Amino acid sequence: MTISYLGLGATASSADTVTPAYSATPTAGQLGILEVASGHPTDSVPSTPSGWTLAGSFSGGGGTFGSNVGPRRITMFVREMTGGDAQPTTSIPSGSTGSVIAGAISLLSRSAGTGWRWAWTAGEDTTADSTFSAACTTSLTWAVGDFAWWGYSVADSASGLGTATIAATSITFDTMAGHLSAAVTTGYGVRIGAASTAVTAGSATVAPTVTANTSSTTGVAGVLRVREASASITATAQTVDPPRNLLSVTGMLADDIVTATIYREVGSTQTAVRAASNVDVTGTDALVRVDAEQPFGVAVTYTADLTDVNGIAWTVTSSSITSTVDSDIISDAITGIGAHVHVEAWADKRRTRDATVHNVNGRLVVVGKTRSTAQGTVTVSTDTKDDGDALSDVLTGATEGTVMIRAQTSADGVDNYLALLNDDERRNWQTPYREWDLDIAETEAWPDVLEAAGFTLQDIANNYATLQDLADAFPGTLLDIATYDFGG
Repeated sequence: MTISYLGLGATASSADTVTPAYSATPTAGQLGILEVASGHPTDSVPSTPSGWTLAGSFSGGGGTFGSNVGPRRITMFVREMTGGDAQPTTSIPSGSTGSVIAGAISLLSRSAGTGWRWAWTAGEDTTADSTFSAACTTSLTWAVGDFAWWGYSVADSASGLGTATIAATSITFDTMAGHLSAAVTTGYGVRIGAASTAVTAGSATVAPTVTANTSSTTGVAGVLRVREASASITATAQTVDPPRNLLSVTGMLADDIVTATIYREVGSTQTAVRAASNVDVTGTDALVRVDAEQPFGVAVTYTADLTDVNGIAWTVTSSSITSTVDSDIISDAITGIGAHVHVEAWADKRRTRDATVHNVNGRLVVVGKTRSTAQGTVTVSTDTKDDGDALSDVLTGATEGTVMIRAQTSADGVDNYLALLNDDERRNWQTPYREWDLDIAETEAWPDVLEAAGFTLQDIANNYATLQDLADAFPGTLLDIATYDFGG
């Protein structure tokens, strides 16, 4: 796993707006870093270019904004290239005395990983002496292979910075490579500079200090730590009946992920997967959940929203799955059991509203409460003895008296959660065919604390005769059992 520096485009500068150029035509998957140095009477943060993300911005250096003195700002934007990317434009308010902005774009490539991860910290030097030294204020996690991009913005455009260094407790960095040191005399002036290095040994959570030799100036420095992403989500359709999807988010530890939420996406509708909302995954590499509530006959994808230790949010997405069945399904997602049925009739959905009518001087005044959810009778049928017995099992053992009904192809009028009130089974003594009248009330899903079963002890018993058989089949970790398809 290696992150490589590809080049830095020419510095663009003006009083208020810049559109820096790339060093070469970007290709998909590369990471662009737009570094901006600026100075302004209101200390404005430069605007975020379209399609770019603000990684961080920091101002400092002490004093009052003036010619070659006072605070300057360093800002970095990032973007994963798509190929044929337009040059970005960023600006600060125009028409202000002394305003100045300068920017340049670097490109990075990676040899591995599922994407890019970055984190930002910055610091200032308020003493105009022979050494520029900025102790950064935010601790970042560091690991071998991490790439560090150091950018600076100093007040005295005439004062160049010598060899740059970076230091952090317990971390060994490679020699810093200088890439940029450009004087900009527009307005009150600024000097923009950049250098890079990589971690060669050590791991820790610590704030770095960056230094360089200088004639005499103050200003700020920002450090962008860049890492090859490892987190991903895999969605697997298990060969069980009724269908369910196994979701596995892995590689979170290396990305410093602390919370995770998994969503099911159908078109533009996003729904949190059961027991997968804001899960604390600190110190955990994998999160496994089962979706036994997905619609049938439509494409479903899954995303995981991941938040790292620095509070930065990332999203990873799975490939799509279309679960198919040959009938309607009534199931209990918590236990994982279900039955094949045919919805024969759902004639009415009755809704009530507790109301009182008052005759006030001949005028009827109605005081009513909120309209209820629907109640009704659903008539379903089963064709075989096994299906009929399976439906009886679902109705008998329904978790909290609730079941889920889903059409063979997802239908708004059918797919729902139902609270069971009564059921009436009608048999045909010549065939296994049965009809069932289910008195129901539409209700909410089971509480989110009830996790959908991915497998049961009965699954294990059906597949393995002894504990040794189980140990032989799963010589790795318990995660291997959780992600195994026992329906196969």
